[in-house]
Amino acid sequence: MANGLNVRSEIGQLKKVMLHRPGEELTNLPPRDLTRLLFDDVPFLPEAQREHDAFADTLRAAGVEVLYLEQLVAEALDAVEGAREEFLSQWICEAGIKGDVATTAVRELLDAITDTRELVKKTMAGIARREVDLPLGSSATLNALVASESESHLLVDPMPNLYFCRDPFAVVGDGVLLNRMYSPVRNRESIYGKYLFKYHPAHRDASLYYRRGASFHIEGGDVLVLSRDTIAVGISERTEAAAIDVLAQSMFWDTDSPVERILAFNIPVSRAFMHLDTVFTQVDVDAFTIHPAIVGTLQVFTLTPGAVPGEVRIREEVDTLEHILARTLRLDAVRLIPCGGGDAIAADREQWSDGSNTLAVAPGRICVYDRNVATNEALAQAGMELLVVESAELSRGRGGPRCMSMPFERADV
Repeated sequence: MANGLNVRSEIGQLKKVMLHRPGEELTNLPPRDLTRLLFDDVPFLPEAQREHDAFADTLRAAGVEVLYLEQLVAEALDAVEGAREEFLSQWICEAGIKGDVATTAVRELLDAITDTRELVKKTMAGIARREVDLPLGSSATLNALVASESESHLLVDPMPNLYFCRDPFAVVGDGVLLNRMYSPVRNRESIYGKYLFKYHPAHRDASLYYRRGASFHIEGGDVLVLSRDTIAVGISERTEAAAIDVLAQSMFWDTDSPVERILAFNIPVSRAFMHLDTVFTQVDVDAFTIHPAIVGTLQVFTLTPGAVPGEVRIREEVDTLEHILARTLRLDAVRLIPCGGGDAIAADREQWSDGSNTLAVAPGRICVYDRNVATNEALAQAGMELLVVESAELSRGRGGPRCMSMPFERADV
């Protein structure tokens, strides 16, 4: 574990985890832009931060070391001469700024921020027009004049989804998937992973199993580490089947990945089921939460290395989900614990607030949202120890405890 990464299951004792504390990106989230920025509501930032701090404290109380994305990226940029300038140039290039005048003004604003951590947080927060001086009159471009009359008050979009830090990259074993994300609005988030794993002294030797410049989109919420040699990946609204083809080629043949089997789960395309981990997470050695609506609807494929270099074999699994999971984990049987405790109305309601999206800190010991009462009762009755966290504001972003966390190190099971 020379690169500080070791994740070989979903349930091994969590030792080190990365979070992103919600910041000013939520105050730059105008209601008119909610759909475009993939939000359904505007969280109240002070309360969201209080809830997130309590979530972090819950993890620390369970013996977990908590790292923050913004701090790690700042350390990476400070570690190598020229890294900050390289990062800023790429960030500017991907920021969607219209016109040379506005681009220059934004660069000057960012260059004036001397503290690197504050610089990173500012790039996450977005930039409003009122924050920079854009020349008008004879020195202005037509584009600048027209843009100044447009409805948007933003020069650079915020990244409000970033506190769901599971998605821009995913740690598997001691390597990383650096993802190309579904929406251009979110794809900029993976730039932080690029520089973290390129320059941070503790993490820069990580193998890359997927790269953000790939042709097909994939997100970390669709990647579950079932064992040392097996991962599950969702074919979903946010992850293309073709991306799993690319990932299989990389993991089986192009890198030193220990993964020898990929289970591809074809899940319904729906806002409520946006990632595999919103309908399906492991909570114990033999137990999973699951949304009951997907039982019987899933197509499952197994991908394994072929007999000759570069070959990937694909087989559709014609069996029940329980049998597929038990066979994969080398168990006699597994338990599927339904979201909502089996009640259809509760399942729909609590699925919307991520009742199936849990974070295991150890086998059978899991973080859950307090609002998912029926699901939590079912989990407790199944013998799980629940670490309950508040979620009135955090849940407005449509993501649960697993979505909000990126494990860097777990004990082996």
